Amino acid sequence: MIPSSNASPTRGILLMILAIFCFTLMDATAKGLIEKYSAPLVIWVRFAGQLLIVLAILGPRVKPMMRTNFPVLHAWRSLFQFGATAFFFLSLPFIGLSEATAITDINPVLITLGAALFLGERLGPRRVAGVVAALIGALIIIRPGAGAFNAWAILPLCCAISYAGSALLTRKIGAQEPVWGSMIYAALFGTIVAGCAVPFVWQQIEAVDLWKFVVIGCLGTLAQLCIIRSFSITEAGIVAPFAYLGIIFATFWGAIFYDQWPDRWSVIGALVIVVAGLYVWRRETIVARRAR
Repeated sequence: MIPSSNASPTRGILLMILAIFCFTLMDATAKGLIEKYSAPLVIWVRFAGQLLIVLAILGPRVKPMMRTNFPVLHAWRSLFQFGATAFFFLSLPFIGLSEATAITDINPVLITLGAALFLGERLGPRRVAGVVAALIGALIIIRPGAGAFNAWAILPLCCAISYAGSALLTRKIGAQEPVWGSMIYAALFGTIVAGCAVPFVWQQIEAVDLWKFVVIGCLGTLAQLCIIRSFSITEAGIVAPFAYLGIIFATFWGAIFYDQWPDRWSVIGALVIVVAGLYVWRRETIVARRAR
């Protein structure tokens, strides 16, 4: 069982919201690039960018930061994180950004249940209610049977499973080791694996698109940093429901960048998600104050 670290759930929640904001903006940028470039190339740039940024920040401290007592867990976490990014990016040519995000956002249920089963976190009725309410909001948006689900929907579903595995291992490792170790191992793993495919799909990157590739690397790095810190200082069951905000962010990016505007049901579902998130935040803040 992992020791509780909920002295400030608000901080963990804010970090999660910032991470989801960055992830969805990264995904929106990647969607435009994947329309011109191969997915493996975009995936490789995402992880190679993170690796370069982390190496630049740490400098000579890289080697000490890579020392770990959990090499196997880091390997699994890196695999899960790579899977989450790869499955999602590969789905973008076939599924709309908001639909892919909504399907992926089944992960809070998986994380909350996994945290109770494998990490020994509390699974009270009110916390479950917040997760279920947010899930209902997500279902209102995607409306199963309305066209979002097809054969390609398997890819974002695999992304959800991979993301949940990465989140749980982040929670397991994060409270016991510096954040930079996880950042380095995940970036190194993704760069090597995606790099194996790059020679077979290489395309010359146009100068006008270079800034977009840079943005993907920066956003991915910031998102990972925030999400690792979030899961390190706050129970997974508390911050997991806020991942549903990704649907709202993705819908916004889809409207701004790709002229994909939400319909009435999407707005209703988004409001349900926001109310559920506020409920979780208020309840956990009150519980934390009482525990002091």
